[in-house]
Amino acid sequence: MSVHLNDHTEWTGQLASASRELLEHSWSDATKVFSARGLDNYVKGAAALRGLGRGDELVNAWIDGAPQVAREVGEDVVGELATTALMLASKTSGAVIELVLATAPTAARRLADGALFLQYLQFLGTLVAQAPRGLRPMLGQLDALFGQLTLGGLRRWATWGAQAHRTNYEEQIAYFGLQSKESQAMLQKERKGTLLVDVQRRINMYLRALWARDFFMRPTAGDYESREGYRPFIEDWFIHLPDAYDAVEGNAGTVDATELYRAAAAHAAAHVVFTRQPISAESLSPWQMAVIGLVEDARIESLTLAKFPGLRPLWASLHTASSSQSAKAGDWLNRLARALLDPAYEDAHPWIAQGRALLAEALPRIQSDPHDNSVSWEIGVQLAHTYRELTQGPGFQPRTDGQTAAYRDDNRYFWAFDGFDFERSIAAGCEPPQQVRKQVNLMEFVNELEVEGAGDDAQEIWVLGTELFPYEDLGVSFNESEGREPVLPPVHYGEWDHLIQLERPAWATVQERRPKAGDPAVIDGILAEHRRLIGRMKYILDAMQPQGVQRIRKLEDGDEIDLNAALASLTDLRMGRQPDPRIMMRSVRKTRDISVLVLLDLSQSTNDKVVGQEHTVLDLTRSACALLADAIQKVGDPFAIHGFCSDGRHDVSYWRFKDFDQPYDEAAKARLAGMEGQLSTRMGAAIRHATAALKAQRSSKKLLLVITDGEPADVDVRDPQYLRQDTKKAVEEAGRHGVMTYCMSLDPRADQYVRRIFGERNYLVVDKVERLPEKLPVLYAGLTR
Repeated sequence: MSVHLNDHTEWTGQLASASRELLEHSWSDATKVFSARGLDNYVKGAAALRGLGRGDELVNAWIDGAPQVAREVGEDVVGELATTALMLASKTSGAVIELVLATAPTAARRLADGALFLQYLQFLGTLVAQAPRGLRPMLGQLDALFGQLTLGGLRRWATWGAQAHRTNYEEQIAYFGLQSKESQAMLQKERKGTLLVDVQRRINMYLRALWARDFFMRPTAGDYESREGYRPFIEDWFIHLPDAYDAVEGNAGTVDATELYRAAAAHAAAHVVFTRQPISAESLSPWQMAVIGLVEDARIESLTLAKFPGLRPLWASLHTASSSQSAKAGDWLNRLARALLDPAYEDAHPWIAQGRALLAEALPRIQSDPHDNSVSWEIGVQLAHTYRELTQGPGFQPRTDGQTAAYRDDNRYFWAFDGFDFERSIAAGCEPPQQVRKQVNLMEFVNELEVEGAGDDAQEIWVLGTELFPYEDLGVSFNESEGREPVLPPVHYGEWDHLIQLERPAWATVQERRPKAGDPAVIDGILAEHRRLIGRMKYILDAMQPQGVQRIRKLEDGDEIDLNAALASLTDLRMGRQPDPRIMMRSVRKTRDISVLVLLDLSQSTNDKVVGQEHTVLDLTRSACALLADAIQKVGDPFAIHGFCSDGRHDVSYWRFKDFDQPYDEAAKARLAGMEGQLSTRMGAAIRHATAALKAQRSSKKLLLVITDGEPADVDVRDPQYLRQDTKKAVEEAGRHGVMTYCMSLDPRADQYVRRIFGERNYLVVDKVERLPEKLPVLYAGLTR
């Protein structure tokens, strides 16, 4: 590849004379920002756009704008810019594509990051499908929009306009051209306080003044999917800060966004300066990691304050914890974080005092070797160990019990996991190391095995190549007597996106978990408590029992002659009357051929108590399942009871409390007794997984009975319609596979959405939740008769 324009005549010869002249004038600037490969793609992109036949102005916009984009965000995104322009050719006019290329330098300058620019190009492709008339006026106002909105804010602003004015093209043009009141109102709603791109130069100069060196900063679209934004983080030695900040409330008043940027950048820079070695996360619990990370934050801040004591008031103003907060583990973390930073903060609790004393004792060691972070590990482990003893506080929830000081990063930078490279710290802190199954010989297994009953969270599972039998010659191996079936590997399912009207392939991941065992006596107690209800249901269940062989009489076409009917017809014939021709009968075997799967929503809301009752929703769900299982077992239908909850699209937990091929015995009752409610409700993925289980059954009829106390929702989804529409698609997919889906909802507001999801006659809203145990078996009888 060459850097000389004359060596690209194969492609430049396809251009018009005016375009070739412009390319010659731009070539010297292009060679300063493009590599030889980039220059080759630059020229080929011009030739490809010329081949569209949309005019030379389109080509000239590319020649003029591509080097400016490369200068702002790198040459790697320029190829995607050309691909986007070619893709838009089948969806919009050449004038709009020209405007996309002409405004690309503005977008690159305002976004200031290659990854964000690629997201911007994807956004344009989506918008042209949703609001093709709005793309041109929006691009005409792009500089003003990016002056007030982040990329996530622009996306939400545009999506609202596209949905509100989908068919009214005049209103659509006015909205995207910032000419309507609705447009201005949504702009103010999505507007963020201060954009990083506006203060980045000042923050860079500030860090250079502190440390006499340069730091590399990048914006991250923290609010692309969530208005809350992401915490700052450090990755590959780059400091990533949210692309916009609002002013926040501190302990002494409002802290403006510029000061928040200054605090976050100074803290992250201190990590880069003083955290030179990774901290091993091996054998640490999430709680220990949280406390160690907090102590490491305090260590690098104490070293920084020794040089720049003026930073203490800024950092301290962003800690809002008070000594009265103790409801959750996160409150204790925030109290400790403030105490280790601010000497003026008063908190006499023994655990907080211990943390202060340990850090003060270690200060001489910290200052003598500022790059030794082993002291953070030692103090953090000790504090984590004494937490329960000194505070009697609640357990730690990693998702909700983090530090709340807005300027602190997520600490992924210094955590090191086995099998991960610290220098590529994006992997550190994202996922724990995967479980390893290791083939060993008999002597290793006998002599070196540490934990015989390792659980699902074990780092290594040792496997023998052959069966192992006990010393006593019982003929039963350890696998048969004490072994457990392996948990299935993760299963990926598509998910319907109603905004783009397409299915996102392999978007949600279902993880099957091994259910916890409870006390089976709990289920027996439920059956004893509801013995009167079981007695009332006896006649219903007897009517549902298979009736064996039945004779169907008075048929014109049957398997054998009905003698009584034949004699009656012969008598009519002798008496001169018209005989009844229906003298045949047929023996029919009456059997039930249906499989039933009960799918339980086990989200956190099931732990709420029923109004006016001491029972929780989960208790009533467990009681209803116990009665239903007892009823189905008496009828003899094959059935399964499964449950689900979710923590984002990557982790939809799924439990099989009782499967089709398992007996309803004490083990199944123990699993039902041990069910727990937690996390969220990604219903579409769970229905798809349950449908796959039903499809494997040979029954002619298949029923999926969903029991839920709320609408589909998850932590990574803001649009309430998104998971509703996906669940509706999952129900339709189940129907195409011969699975009937019926929903019993415990949400009194479910009428607003459950009809659209499951169909007009395929749902029941239980207004009085306390009546669930008696309603569920009756509903089953009605659906399967």
